[in-house]
Amino acid sequence: MQIEPTQPGLKPKSLGVSDIVFFVIAAAAPLGATLGAGPVVFAMGGTGAPGIYLIASLVLLLFAIGFAAMSRHVISAGGFAELVTHGLGRAAGNAAGGIALLAYIAMLTGIYGQFAAFGADLALSMAGLQMDWCVVALLIIGLVGIFGYMDVKVSAKVLGVLMIFEILILLVFDIAVIAQTDAKNFSWNGFLPSQIFTPGLGVALMFAFCCFVGFESTTIYGEEAKNPSRTVPLATYVAIAIIGIFYTLTTWCLGLAYANSDVQSLAANDMINFVFNANTQYVGSLSTEIMKILVVTSVFAVLLSFHNALSRYLFALARSHFVPHQLSRVHPKHASPYVASIALSITTVVAVGVFMITNADPIMHLYMWMVGLGTLAVLALQTLGAAAVVGFTLQTQRCNKWQGVIAPTLGGCGLATAVVLAVANFGELTGTKEGIATLLPWLVVIAASLGVFNGLRAKGKFPVTPAIT
Repeated sequence: MQIEPTQPGLKPKSLGVSDIVFFVIAAAAPLGATLGAGPVVFAMGGTGAPGIYLIASLVLLLFAIGFAAMSRHVISAGGFAELVTHGLGRAAGNAAGGIALLAYIAMLTGIYGQFAAFGADLALSMAGLQMDWCVVALLIIGLVGIFGYMDVKVSAKVLGVLMIFEILILLVFDIAVIAQTDAKNFSWNGFLPSQIFTPGLGVALMFAFCCFVGFESTTIYGEEAKNPSRTVPLATYVAIAIIGIFYTLTTWCLGLAYANSDVQSLAANDMINFVFNANTQYVGSLSTEIMKILVVTSVFAVLLSFHNALSRYLFALARSHFVPHQLSRVHPKHASPYVASIALSITTVVAVGVFMITNADPIMHLYMWMVGLGTLAVLALQTLGAAAVVGFTLQTQRCNKWQGVIAPTLGGCGLATAVVLAVANFGELTGTKEGIATLLPWLVVIAASLGVFNGLRAKGKFPVTPAIT
């Protein structure tokens, strides 16, 4: 069913390939992920870390081949929920909608904890201002909410600037390491199977996948894209290529920087300063101080990207009456899903507030628990998406066999393996092996079940679905 012409929608033809790529790469947080997940991958996978990132890149690229092909035909701000509906049916689409809401709300909530901790530390070290992390969290939720209320182009410009700075400082490190390393000392051991397939591969691969979370949001901006049937697939390929090459290159350079040391032990013993120490040695202390500031802006970019993506998820689900229909209202001037954005800000205040009231630690509890849950949910969502591409192709024959069946099947198998690894190693992902945190994976099942149930409730309300081109 087409969208009624009287229903106001998002601002069409407002985002190009570069704008969408900025949103996606900002969500991946190249600097934040390198400093956070990179040391963990080295600690678990040892010298095979670059190869582990390469494997994650290839798996997601295979999935993206089918994902991009299907996105040429299904254009909607509903993202995976709509793709899965067209590929596997309404019930599966409703389950995906429930999982998507859980995934992005959990990620967004957890990253607010990370920003609050980094922001409070930066205020103390740079200005001598001692701020409670709770105050920092509430302030940044308000600021992100303001950007979410405004025209999407404003967010795109801000994300573009922040992304360029954080990528540049890591490229400076990469170039410095390569320039100061003798060609005869270049080592490719990190890509050898004997170094990759070690006992710690499962956990290391899981954290590598975590660094790519957010690339699937390209489809969410389809209704606002210029020539979406071309822009969205191209943005997907560009984003994955940039993220994959960047992580692999930087991890390889970190391996070169620690070539004469036990890199696995060094990463495990000092994860916070693992990258900082290498950067200070090869670039200098001033660069490291700048890097510490850019970590905070990098996390802000993640928050802004996730907030915009989830606001559009809520907007699209509201059009289908999956969530209250009032959330589908758009701003008369900015053409933004402002009601959904406001509702999301209130939701995150409540979610973060629960951790505040219980005196939880912003990193060990809020960040680790929620990002761990969000990563698992996103991997499950991507696995459903891979199956949806195959189902859509078999039903419609709109994609060729390589794009619509073979590539997404291979990618889906890799993603399904990642889901199994994430569940089996959830304690390592969240940093705790006992208590209520160990039950968090069940929330993915509960979210899927509630999604199906909610879909049945809304079945008679004439859901709006995107056009298939």
